[in-house]
Amino acid sequence: MIQAWNRQHGNSSTAIPESHPRTRPPRILPPVLVLNLLIGIFVALLGLAFGSFLNVCIARLPRHESIVHPPSHCPRCGRSIQPRDNIPLLSYALLRGRCRSCGDTISWRYPAVELATALLWLLCFFAFGATPAAVAMAILCFLVLGLAVMDAETMLLPDAFTLPGIFLGILWEAAGTVNGWPDRLHAAGMSLLWAAAAAGLILLIRTVYWLVRRREGMGLGDAKFFAMLAAWLGAADALLILFLAVILGAFYGIVRMRRGRGTAGNIRVPLGAFLGVAAIYAIFAGPQTINWYLKFFP
Repeated sequence: MIQAWNRQHGNSSTAIPESHPRTRPPRILPPVLVLNLLIGIFVALLGLAFGSFLNVCIARLPRHESIVHPPSHCPRCGRSIQPRDNIPLLSYALLRGRCRSCGDTISWRYPAVELATALLWLLCFFAFGATPAAVAMAILCFLVLGLAVMDAETMLLPDAFTLPGIFLGILWEAAGTVNGWPDRLHAAGMSLLWAAAAAGLILLIRTVYWLVRRREGMGLGDAKFFAMLAAWLGAADALLILFLAVILGAFYGIVRMRRGRGTAGNIRVPLGAFLGVAAIYAIFAGPQTINWYLKFFP
């Protein structure tokens, strides 16, 4: 009847009875957004898993222990940690930060490192996209975070992280060059040169400090760590990292003195930890900061 009435009045559209409400078509997310969301979830989960492994490295490498054997266990009661209690973040929350066997407190460092690794890897994905550069910077963040935490806890920077890190930095510089082998060899050579220069700078400062104070001011681990950063990021970012690390270290020392926890001559500053903080900043904002600074020198 409705269609017949419409034909009689010259109206070809079909009237919709009021009893049938109009429905909106479902909103479909753009495929690119869906893909990025799925990749982001995968990267976050992978970061949590590698963050858990990084905790093992942080706990064992400074003590020269194997990261393979024995399996993860409670440092107090020695009981092996069951798979259900070794799920990143979730297990810590369910156990309320305590060992299931003996009830000893689990350090907050474990979930913090897991979360930090996941967030840094997500940041690498958002900053560099689904590219080899994102993978490379994720590896660098893994090394930097581990070394920073190890130095903060033990004042040690194990060779098991710094020396492979230098090699990987040189390899990345060579692999990141899109031209032929001559350019790749040149990039690797420059990376090695910057690494050697960075280590030499720290050793020079260390020697001068010893001549003036007759005691060590920096460890060899600091020189290797700084060399690793220079191999990965180049000379300009390395100098920015050193500058920021010195500022952070000085602030740390001043705060400790103000709180009565030492004097200017006996406060131990974990320089590697501050190199790590500055390096993470330089990975994501180093070139922008350097360009901003150079604007003052036209």
